[in-house]
Amino acid sequence: MIPPSLYYAQVGRTRGAVGPGPAGSKAGRFQPVEPTGAYTAERASALSGVPRSTIHSWSRTGVLVPSVSASRVKLWSYADLMALRTIYWLRQRKTDAAGAEIPSTSMNAIRRALDLLRELDTPFCNPAQAPLWVDGEGGMHVRGPGGPETTDRQRVMPGVLNLIAPFTTREGLRGPDLARPRPTLRIVPGKLSGAPHVAHTRLETRALQALDDDGLDVEAIRALYPFVSAAQVAEALDLERQLEANLAIRDAA
Repeated sequence: MIPPSLYYAQVGRTRGAVGPGPAGSKAGRFQPVEPTGAYTAERASALSGVPRSTIHSWSRTGVLVPSVSASRVKLWSYADLMALRTIYWLRQRKTDAAGAEIPSTSMNAIRRALDLLRELDTPFCNPAQAPLWVDGEGGMHVRGPGGPETTDRQRVMPGVLNLIAPFTTREGLRGPDLARPRPTLRIVPGKLSGAPHVAHTRLETRALQALDDDGLDVEAIRALYPFVSAAQVAEALDLERQLEANLAIRDAA
């Protein structure tokens, strides 16, 4: 059962997320949402944790067409990353809190979940403060105003998937937390096209990886970016290694 601290978004009733809006808006108002973030298939796969071949297949068959650019260089949005996780999870057999098997969700329910996901805008304002869950029947759940803060982002209610938290697939991919992929790293949909970066900077983790690939050690990197700590460099390189490992797994779901 979903605690009262979460609002249940029902088909036909939800036109946006209830909760704090952007600066200057009134809490509880419905806000329009535009696609944010721009990820290639490789980056979308690495960050979502869904195999690249699966993402391409879903794009070709219309299960999930990339919302930023659907032709030539295809680009997926931040919302698409959560949609990919939603589809993947709902299509799998699952178990409930008692260990009973739950069959895969019907495509009609999956389509309803995707429709709700497109309508909910709170996660895209500040995903770190507005977690989003999906249940086994395709229902979407968002935290309501005044609800308790979550201290452990991976601890979710039985039978419900936190779409922001780390995500693991049966093929072995490990999608990172989509708000805080590491303690000092952030992903913000409206900043740097949603690229992972060092918190409070515009320094992307891929830029640090490129320097490491060129043979620069941590001290040499810090000489170029003195505002970045050795720990932040280490976290950026660790994240990029995880994302590279995801791309090495090619099996479709």
